[in-house]
Amino acid sequence: MIISRTPFRVSLAGGGSDFAEYYRQRPGNVVTTAINRYMYVTVNPRFDDSIRVSYTRTEIVDHVDDLQHDLIRESMKMTGLTRGLEITTIADLPAGIGLGSSSTLTVGVLNALYAMKGEWRSPAELARQACQVEIEILRKPIGKQDQYIAAFGGLQDIRFLPDGSVSVHPVICSAGLRRRLVDRLLLFYTGVHRDAGSVLSEARKRLEASPDSRAVVDGLVGVAASVRQAIVSGHVDRVGDLLDESWRLKKQMASNVSNGHLDAIYEAARRAGADGGKISGAGAGGCLLLFARRQRQEAVRAAMCASGLREVPFAVEPEGTRIIHFSEDEAHPVRRRARKPAKERGAKT
Repeated sequence: MIISRTPFRVSLAGGGSDFAEYYRQRPGNVVTTAINRYMYVTVNPRFDDSIRVSYTRTEIVDHVDDLQHDLIRESMKMTGLTRGLEITTIADLPAGIGLGSSSTLTVGVLNALYAMKGEWRSPAELARQACQVEIEILRKPIGKQDQYIAAFGGLQDIRFLPDGSVSVHPVICSAGLRRRLVDRLLLFYTGVHRDAGSVLSEARKRLEASPDSRAVVDGLVGVAASVRQAIVSGHVDRVGDLLDESWRLKKQMASNVSNGHLDAIYEAARRAGADGGKISGAGAGGCLLLFARRQRQEAVRAAMCASGLREVPFAVEPEGTRIIHFSEDEAHPVRRRARKPAKERGAKT
């Protein structure tokens, strides 16, 4: 049995600049962090050649193309493991709350399947293949940041270049500065489960058609650079105002990024003492990230509780996707194939 563990993420600034419609014209940039909430994927050989996949529902099929779970189906085809497997997913948090769950799952499934083959893939390769599965094969209207932060972990400055390449740079700061940042960040689930696809589809169409929309994302890229600079220079308290600026820009990306209910919750948080914040992910619901100084946090928590929100405590997760359990079944054909010499398998050692 193989078990992979892959972190969810909280994006601080720059979302939208990871769309191809933007970075093909000018470089995109996000500052984002992996958090200590995880997606677990187990892969285990089955006695026969059938496939069993268990998530919120259970599928048992004879052929990989019959799987309805598109991310798992295409990840299996990507790795070449298309029969005789049982795959299960268990998450600390539900899907659809703006913390990158679909990409987290895709990266975790790919990592576990390659481990089942006895092969290692770098974080960059796992992220690239996850993007290929989600964006190129399944045509999902998403960007690239979630796959890369899930694969690399940590607090990262990620840049998306016009040639399609991606560079990942750790935000270099002391452990004390990182603690100061995280101590001021509060995450709340709004209770609104949303379909990010409609928000992202509109945002991408606007980017293609409107110079004004591209100017908005230019502003978000600038905020990402300012967030990075504020952290590394020790001016962490500036991040709250920058999150507020980011949210005001982000609401211009699509008509359904926010609504009256979410705006009222955000204003309640500001009145209670939050310096700023933003809806995490595409918008329209999910989780609300707030920046509040220590002396104001209890008032902010009380305001959010009164609005019906649930807090999601978190810390920075320094590692990306990893294999946390590996046990071999030498008699199974998948494992026998994986026991070929490393050079013959093409694996890195």
